[in-house]
Amino acid sequence: MWDDSFPSFLIGLREGLEAGLVVSVLVATLVRAGAKSRLPQVWTGVLAAIALSMSFGAVLTFTAASLSTPAQEAFGGALSIVAVAFVTAMVFWMRRSARSLAGEIKEKVTEALTMGAGVLVLTSFLAVGREGLETALFLWTTARAANESAGPLTGAGVGLVLAALLCWALYRRVLRINLTRFFTVTGAVLIVIAAGVLGYGLRDLQEGAVLPGGTAYAFDLSGSVDAGSWYSALLQGVLNLTPAMTWLQVVGYAGYLAVVMTLFARGLRGVPGVRQRVATTPPRPARVTPHGPTRPRRLLPVAVVAVPALLAGLFIALAHPKPAAGETVAVSGTDCGQGFAPPKPGRQDFRMHNTGNQTSEVYLIDPASNAVYGEIEGLAPGTTRDLVATVAGGTYAWRCVPADGKAVTSKAVRVGGAAGAHAVVPVSERDLAAPLQAYKAYVNRGLATLVTQTRQLSDDIRAGRLGAARTDWLTAHRTYSSLGAAYGTFEDFDQKIDGRPDGLPDGVHDKDFTGFHRIEYGLWHGESPTGLQRMAQRLAVDAAGLRKAFPHQDFDPSDLPLRTHEILENTLQFELTGDTDQGSGTGLATADANLAGTRELLTVLRPLLTSRAPKLLPTVDADIARLQKLLDSEHHGAGWTPVDRLDPAAKARIDGAAGQLLEDLSPVPDLLEIRRSA
Repeated sequence: MWDDSFPSFLIGLREGLEAGLVVSVLVATLVRAGAKSRLPQVWTGVLAAIALSMSFGAVLTFTAASLSTPAQEAFGGALSIVAVAFVTAMVFWMRRSARSLAGEIKEKVTEALTMGAGVLVLTSFLAVGREGLETALFLWTTARAANESAGPLTGAGVGLVLAALLCWALYRRVLRINLTRFFTVTGAVLIVIAAGVLGYGLRDLQEGAVLPGGTAYAFDLSGSVDAGSWYSALLQGVLNLTPAMTWLQVVGYAGYLAVVMTLFARGLRGVPGVRQRVATTPPRPARVTPHGPTRPRRLLPVAVVAVPALLAGLFIALAHPKPAAGETVAVSGTDCGQGFAPPKPGRQDFRMHNTGNQTSEVYLIDPASNAVYGEIEGLAPGTTRDLVATVAGGTYAWRCVPADGKAVTSKAVRVGGAAGAHAVVPVSERDLAAPLQAYKAYVNRGLATLVTQTRQLSDDIRAGRLGAARTDWLTAHRTYSSLGAAYGTFEDFDQKIDGRPDGLPDGVHDKDFTGFHRIEYGLWHGESPTGLQRMAQRLAVDAAGLRKAFPHQDFDPSDLPLRTHEILENTLQFELTGDTDQGSGTGLATADANLAGTRELLTVLRPLLTSRAPKLLPTVDADIARLQKLLDSEHHGAGWTPVDRLDPAAKARIDGAAGQLLEDLSPVPDLLEIRRSA
């Protein structure tokens, strides 16, 4: 998380210090003028600025959430460009104004003291509010670039707390800081970070179809760069440099950095350093007697917080309209879609009410392609549930599928505007029939090989060739492990062939502990060939029985997309933790076989995935290549590095690559789920 925290930490520290210096000068000026009674007016303005900044951040967050995916990309990209412009202007303004900042503020405060309370509130509000709005905008863009909020918010929080402590130390005259040098160094770093935000924003605009060149890559190192490494995390988190960047990103990044950094460096010539102690020698204004009404003082702080929050809430509510009572949509075999009127583009919440007498599924679809925008499964008779979907320009209809009835499609409605809502083209059992047959043929070939290999293992043990038996054990076990998608159809054979001792009363010595792992325990714990011979013969018999039974077993086609994720999920949980190791230290070899099984699955599913998520497979292929390279680096001749002997850095890289692959594979089950709407 630290790599995502640093940019936000720096912006929190710098903007917090700027705002804190302003507040410190305001307070010091009032104290030295003998107008301590006016301090609540300063804090009221500061409180209002904070409330406005937080409300602005909420508006940005909820506004983006209400948009379609392409619109979110365009919105985020545009605000990233705006954030870069604000940060750039702030860097140059602060470099120019650092030396005269205190004097300018004291002059404004002196003028405000002769006027009403509202002028002093406004002075502090404007001074702090600008920094707050800049901070909120930059934090929103960095959180979006990091795809998470915990790291950026933590970094910003630490930066703001440190800025507050520095300002307190300056005010109490216990610390001296060369502010010109501080703002120069942080300014240069922020320019580099802003260049990365600019590149990220340009990429968002390309993905939102606002700018061209989304597929014109200047370089793509995703197949050779380890995404889980420390240097990759540093470059992506701090500088927004990714393994694959388009030409527009590269030109924008390099051009901004070259132009802005050159101008910034030129402006540094002849700028002397100024050590700052806040309010050490301010001019002493004439004493000012507090005046103005006092009755509403207690209500003012409440109002300045409540008003921005209420305005933000009103804006968010208007941006997320809820359907009126008459917009409830009926679900049944006879009146499917009744009450459905053309919705407005954006995020919509449809109230689906089952008016029939059967539990039903309901889908919001494109009637031309049957693509699904949203769905509810298991809607019971008489019940109502919300279906949330993002609507853009296009044609929409409802498809109701009663449990025992025929699918019914409502009348279609047309929504104006640009297309862009995300939909999933449904998959039927027929669509999965060809991939299933191809994969069953792969399993049949693998089982035939397994029978031969387990017989060879049994022969080795019977002849007392334990060294050869260990080699042949690993070969046979890797063959079985590469058939991962079929685990759900092997029935009791899987426990017999590859069961673990977990949960058995006598553990590894239990009579029901059989198969590969039982033989592994014996081979690597000094058991005699005589004791292992019965287990090896039993394994060969079970392998032959599985080969004979498999063609007649029920292989659910929906298992194919599920296993693309589950195979490696089990690998990460068991093999890469050493949980299944019974002494051979070959967990990485099994992980390698599991990866081969996943690759075979993706091969048979590739045509379906390519038409539904064309960008997914290149990413997954790069992830597989990265993990394969890491596993290969731990394969030395006929041996593999045991998991418990891995270098901590190597273990972290393998776990990170496996985790990234799992994350990128996670959409596959949803993309290829069999839906009755098809």
